[in-house]
Amino acid sequence: MQKRPLPISFGERIREIRKAEGLSQEDFAHLCGFDRTYISGIERGKRNPSLTAIEVLAKALNVSVSKLFDEL
Repeated sequence: MQKRPLPISFGERIREIRKAEGLSQEDFAHLCGFDRTYISGIERGKRNPSLTAIEVLAKALNVSVSKLFDEL
C-alpha cells in the first residue's frame, strides 16, 4: 500500500483537529494570524508550512507539534 504524500496527510490532520475544535477556516486563520487561503492551501496539501508556521498552527489548536504528526 502506497502512503499518501506528507503534505496531504498533514493537511488532512490539521483539518481534522480544526473541525474537532469547532473552528471554521476563517476563525482558525484569525487565531493563527494567517490568511484563510493559506490555511486552505495547507489543508489541501498545496502549501508546505515552515516549522515556525507549524508551531503557530499547533498553538492555535491547543496541541503539541508532535500531535500534528501523530499517525502520519
